[in-house]
Amino acid sequence: MLIALVCLGLQQVKADTTSFNLSAGNPAISGYTGPYASVLVNRTSTTTAIITFTSLTNSGNIYLIGNGSSMGLNVNATTFGAGGVTSSQAGQTGFSAPSFTVNNVAGQNVDGFGSFNLTVDNFDGFDHAVNSISITLTNISGTWASVADVLFANAQGALAVSHIFVTADPAVQSNGAKATGYAANGGSVNTTPDGGTTVMLLGAALGALGMARRFLRS
Repeated sequence: MLIALVCLGLQQVKADTTSFNLSAGNPAISGYTGPYASVLVNRTSTTTAIITFTSLTNSGNIYLIGNGSSMGLNVNATTFGAGGVTSSQAGQTGFSAPSFTVNNVAGQNVDGFGSFNLTVDNFDGFDHAVNSISITLTNISGTWASVADVLFANAQGALAVSHIFVTADPAVQSNGAKATGYAANGGSVNTTPDGGTTVMLLGAALGALGMARRFLRS
């Protein structure tokens, strides 16, 4: 009986994890082969989870994480805490230490990938970039029954987004960045022009207004 109780207790605290990649790059980095970063969601209890972004390498490049919106998430909770940010620059040469600011506010739009209710900004640009960043979430307004409940997709289909710096692998600060942009797990990038439709509608409205004035004068 004691063994059964211990096993049950261990099962209850067992971590619940899932992972996915940030494969959809915006136009600034879409010319470089993705995926750009992996995201690990680790539900450590019904009210806590640790999210980790890790740089990926492809075609001789490493995709470092940094600057504004280094990490962007849609957390599935009305009220939640976010903190305990950790990061790594292992294998990088000449980079300065990062400094992070957590923005736990709804409606933060990240470069065309839609709105997110949590972003983490790193100080400055490429010089402070990292290859891994983690944050601990605490659900204050409810619980997460499974790891699938921790995040939710925004109106454009994105769960997570990151600010990416493309540089040669291994990462050396003096080499600089080849490009910088944003990547998400999917969803549409809202960068399509309206093809002149807005101007046409404005012109039609002004024309109608002119005709109405002539009618009233007559």
